[in-house]
Amino acid sequence: MLSFVPSGKQPLYQQLYRFLREEIQSGRLAAGDKLPSKRQLSKDLKLSVVTVEGAYSQLVAEGYLQSRDRRGYFVLPVQVEAHREAEGFQLPPLPEEHAHGREYRYDFATSGADAGSFPFATWAKLSREVLSAGSQSLLLAAHPQGIPELREAIVRHLYRFRGIQVSPEQVIVGAGSEFLSTLLVQLLGPQGGYALEDPGYGKIARIFKANGAQIHPISLDQKGLRVDLLEESQARVVHVTPSHHFPLGIVMPVTRRWELLDWASRDEERYIIEDDYDSEFRFSGRPIPALQSLDRKGKVIYLNTFAKSLAPSLRISYMVLPPKLLERYRKELLFYSSTVPSFEQHTLALFMERGHMERHIARTRNRYQQRSGAMIRSAKEAGLGSVCAFSGGEAGLHLLMTVDSPLPQKELTRLALNGDVKLYPLDSYYLCEPETDRPSTYVMGYGKLCENDLREAFSVLSSHWTF
Repeated sequence: MLSFVPSGKQPLYQQLYRFLREEIQSGRLAAGDKLPSKRQLSKDLKLSVVTVEGAYSQLVAEGYLQSRDRRGYFVLPVQVEAHREAEGFQLPPLPEEHAHGREYRYDFATSGADAGSFPFATWAKLSREVLSAGSQSLLLAAHPQGIPELREAIVRHLYRFRGIQVSPEQVIVGAGSEFLSTLLVQLLGPQGGYALEDPGYGKIARIFKANGAQIHPISLDQKGLRVDLLEESQARVVHVTPSHHFPLGIVMPVTRRWELLDWASRDEERYIIEDDYDSEFRFSGRPIPALQSLDRKGKVIYLNTFAKSLAPSLRISYMVLPPKLLERYRKELLFYSSTVPSFEQHTLALFMERGHMERHIARTRNRYQQRSGAMIRSAKEAGLGSVCAFSGGEAGLHLLMTVDSPLPQKELTRLALNGDVKLYPLDSYYLCEPETDRPSTYVMGYGKLCENDLREAFSVLSSHWTF
């Protein structure tokens, strides 16, 4: 029976969301069933309409419900129970944001973060505290997987914010996701092929290829990576960004997630690398649950970084290995020394344990949400509202901007550069040749551009794009 705890730790909308999700997963709410209207359910349960709307919106975002105009909310097919019972490619050039060259006054790279939001005072205070403790452990080599305090803090963070239940022993801390990805190829072996989302994060393809792996680009549809094409590729490992695809912004619905897990379960050596690179920055509802939280058979390797939430220069990332791979890692790769200094690990552990991380993420989330809106406003104020359409603003630190222009994309990009504005065409994120008849689309990162920069940048674009 459904009951609510008004003063409980979970908000009422989240209690309702969890109840409805369980009803759908168990089959008690079947595919095609229509849910009561928001007003009717709020009346029946004596909850506010806002509470019901919050629960419904989260279920829609995760792919459990479909909202149909003027008809209401309907349950989507979710094949959960069956899964529970079952318990020579040439890479294109990287986008220029990964190259070290000329600096531009207005650079829309996605790799940037807001330096002004970094908690310098708090970080300095905790750093002094770590130093004043005078522990000799700071001078000794850290455990190859990272200091226990940091791994324990990461585990608590994952459980609270991502619904992931793991032990500290499964966590491996490393100097950036690139290093950890290299480690994964050594752990899993290069044979069998590695599948990647196309478009996607091009650097990861180069890392896998540099370590001897064959690359299989897999196209996407509106639900994310196509599992049918993944099956055809004969790849053994797949790298995905299911909670917020980079760069298209697609949220993989739960039905596609179960398909992906089913694919992995059909071969003992198949694995999924879940890159959860910006999961903290979802602007409506709660963060989408991680794919790893659905895994029942130890097929998902979870990868995350503090580069987006804190600062890229810290170079601290981590991964969570399933038990079978953890055993293999300890037998074959534990000889690698820790690549993150003990001092920084202790400081970060204190930062997380004392609640500073949670508060910092809440502040920066609000700040980035405002900046996302500022980008759209800036385009309108500059007179580009009729030719520039934006999408993907529900999460992350970038938007997609589609330009309706008679000028070809190369010319638009060149004109922007004349105004010292660096834009990144979506085409440059494809591993295979993209379609040629699509409108000009750009990946617009706003992490390191303040609102005044955005206004000035779009004013420059308006003056250079004369059509």
